[in-house]
Amino acid sequence: MYQQVAWIVSVVLIALLAIAFIYVAAHSSKNGDSAKVAAATGRWRNRLLLGVTLLCLPVVAYTLTTLPYARHAISNMGVVEVQAKGYQWYWVLSQTELPVGRPIEFQVTSADVNHGFAIYGPDMKILTQTQGMPGVTNVLRYTFEQPGTYKILCLEYCGVGHHTMMSELHVVAQ
Repeated sequence: MYQQVAWIVSVVLIALLAIAFIYVAAHSSKNGDSAKVAAATGRWRNRLLLGVTLLCLPVVAYTLTTLPYARHAISNMGVVEVQAKGYQWYWVLSQTELPVGRPIEFQVTSADVNHGFAIYGPDMKILTQTQGMPGVTNVLRYTFEQPGTYKILCLEYCGVGHHTMMSELHVVAQ
């Protein structure tokens, strides 16, 4: 969260600095020379400034949108968060009905031992997985493309009831 705030503050400060630079550059031709020389110099300076700005703007825009903070902020729009906590021998999920086509962020942890958090499709093929560990929250992002019932199974042997550790997600069209 602090990184996003720092990113937004940085972008605003950079934009204000750019506006101040453009203002100073556009109004710096008033140096007391003759009106004809000042007009010619100002015209060329303004054209050069406009050209440099138009050339640099796409580069700056591309750079800002490819930085990790920007990707993270953009990718967080519309994210559905699901807390998943593993116990011997069951999962507790904050929600089990999820929308199709929206990024889902599973925040996976464990209350006791290591667990493997694996999501299987309706055809029982593994789609994605991460570890659930005590004291650690791993983030797993996935976007479901098809509605259906998806299973969560434990991939890490966690004791005698490991084989019963299963939950279901119901992915629905909105």
